[in-house]
Amino acid sequence: MDTKKHPGTIFNFSKNFWTAVSMEFFERGSYYGVMSVLSVYLVLSRNDGGLGFSKESVGVIKSTITPLLYFLPILSGAIGDRFGYRKVLFFACFTMSIGYLFAGLSSTYIAIFSSLILMALGAGFFKPMISGTIARVTNESNSSLGFGIYYWSINLGAFLFPLILIPYLKSISYSYIFFMASIGTGWLLLLNSFIYREPTGERVVKSLGKVFKEMFSVLKDFRFILMIVLYSGFWIMYFQVYDSVLWYLTEKVDMTSLNKIINWFLSLFISNPHWKFEAEHVTVMNAGAIILLQLLVSSLVRKTKALPTMIFGISLGSIGMAILAISPNPWIFLLSMFIFTLGEMIAHPKFIAYVGMIAPSDKKALYQGYSFLYGVIGSGVGGILGATLYVRFVEKLNQPSFLWLTFSMIGVLTIIGLLLYNHFLVPKNS
Repeated sequence: MDTKKHPGTIFNFSKNFWTAVSMEFFERGSYYGVMSVLSVYLVLSRNDGGLGFSKESVGVIKSTITPLLYFLPILSGAIGDRFGYRKVLFFACFTMSIGYLFAGLSSTYIAIFSSLILMALGAGFFKPMISGTIARVTNESNSSLGFGIYYWSINLGAFLFPLILIPYLKSISYSYIFFMASIGTGWLLLLNSFIYREPTGERVVKSLGKVFKEMFSVLKDFRFILMIVLYSGFWIMYFQVYDSVLWYLTEKVDMTSLNKIINWFLSLFISNPHWKFEAEHVTVMNAGAIILLQLLVSSLVRKTKALPTMIFGISLGSIGMAILAISPNPWIFLLSMFIFTLGEMIAHPKFIAYVGMIAPSDKKALYQGYSFLYGVIGSGVGGILGATLYVRFVEKLNQPSFLWLTFSMIGVLTIIGLLLYNHFLVPKNS
């Protein structure tokens, strides 16, 4: 590690730290660039440049690949500790790049499904290697700042790629978005080969048998799993932002009034701008709000109790979904997305704190490692449920308000469930 000339500042980080952060930026930028339009691309008619799949079939894809991304780090982290991070990163970057490339070349359902599974496999192996590197090249004096920069790089990638690259690439062909992601992850092989270095220090090597033994010990804890299931209700709502919300925006919301204002502003600097708010800008809004407001929000709720703050955040998310039911007005849409994102910023950090509070004292680290199972459940249910309800309420009944009120009620049920859980199942000394 670099000499500690400036403890707790950006000057105190090693080259390996910045290499890992750069790799995370490009990987997440590529991923969110694709995800910002994937659900729209897959259902768009072939005449309009899409693949023309049914929404239900797209829901199956999303309910498969996203849970993989959340589940695989359980295994890949142990594999990385045993065989080395560089070897696993080589596999991850190569697999992601090939998956994105094949997805861009695919035109049949089986082909693109298989390609996206390949991408998810690589991404699931990539993430724990980078977060593990950050943990091992930082220390007590700079780890908080180091992980802050790491999380900031994730949102910066999710902000810049959909904002700058996606509108231009999709104007040529949606396939170019996948080719961009293939290059964005493929060139990381060079960084991994010539700049990235295997982190030094002692590794806790676990056999896969021990990993599965720990997994079963956690899964047998009824109270913990019930809490994860309850909290997953919020993430069923969250994953609509990448599916049914995008379909609703594309098919029902006329953003002309916003486009006119933005183009008027842009005309002060360039001639004849033709900017349009489209699906990818929902991801831009989410990431941009987190970049600008997360530190402020976190400081405001820093000393508040975990569960009430979680419930307040989930309430905001539920209100955001309910606001969508008012009308397809563009300003209503923007307001709902902002409120939902604000709820996410408030609820999720406190959820992590809540897990630490209710976990057995000798298993806090283990339980934190499995707390992300909310994503497996939320995305696994959310993809299929969102597509099914969208087809029923929006396409067949022409009642989109029913769709958003249904998801809002899922948030309400999540709140009720957490309150009952805290009252009846959490030990009083917690």
